[in-house]
Amino acid sequence: MDKQELQKLQDYLRRLFGNSAIKVVPRPKKTDSAEVMIGNEFIGIISLDDEDGDRSFAFTMSILDVDLED
Repeated sequence: MDKQELQKLQDYLRRLFGNSAIKVVPRPKKTDSAEVMIGNEFIGIISLDDEDGDRSFAFTMSILDVDLED
């Protein structure tokens, strides 16, 4: 994923979730995925699927049980 594509993904997620603090940043030594952050907190990974010439992206976010506690 290049810088322009990361920017498009970031803009999309910001619109989708109504949160301008979302950042999509490249991962060190990886070109097929990026990290998704809110502020300085890591929230997930966007992975690129480029099979058969169709480009798509998958957003994965793990939620720990301790995160659900009040």
